[in-house]
Amino acid sequence: MRITAEAKSATRKRILEAATSLFVSEGWQNTTTRGIAQAAGIATGTLFNYFPTKEAIAASLLADALEQAGEEFRSGRNPENSLEADIFALIWCGLRRLRDFRKFLAPAADTIFSPLARPSPDSPGDAIRVDHLELVQSVITSHGLPASLPAVTVQLYWTLYLGVFAWWAADDSPGQEDTLALLDQSLKLFVASLGIDQGREKNGRQSE
Repeated sequence: MRITAEAKSATRKRILEAATSLFVSEGWQNTTTRGIAQAAGIATGTLFNYFPTKEAIAASLLADALEQAGEEFRSGRNPENSLEADIFALIWCGLRRLRDFRKFLAPAADTIFSPLARPSPDSPGDAIRVDHLELVQSVITSHGLPASLPAVTVQLYWTLYLGVFAWWAADDSPGQEDTLALLDQSLKLFVASLGIDQGREKNGRQSE
């Protein structure tokens, strides 16, 4: 019997919803693919037809949320923003979209991402990394910088981004002000590495 595209989409949605619920209630380490399959009402083998690992499930949740964040950023982008403010706004949009997943993102990110990992099509987080870096590159290019940054510069940004991401996932400060401060300082470091004369750009910040 052939499964329709609608049925596949509905099954995928059930898997993601079941996984989110278990990741939050049981914790990342205690959640298994067997448990996710049971909660979604499908066989474990069926789950593997959609996602090979729980890391792939979490990566899909992140990718969906960050795609929405990218759309939000583009639609609300202020053309008067400095480069630093633009990247700040982009990252904060993403973190806001991921807020419901904070309880499990810290341990999940340890296995999904690595600041030192080589690009690999087998990595569940690689597509997220590529999409995010492409968006950041487009923002940088829109401010008059070269269309292709040196690999070391890209790695610097990604390492700083993951540091902010990890801090945010465990940040219990009021309004996550510690994350905002870390993000602000990290972007000052990154933008300085690009050799931009920040005095010629208008300062701006976007928070909640």
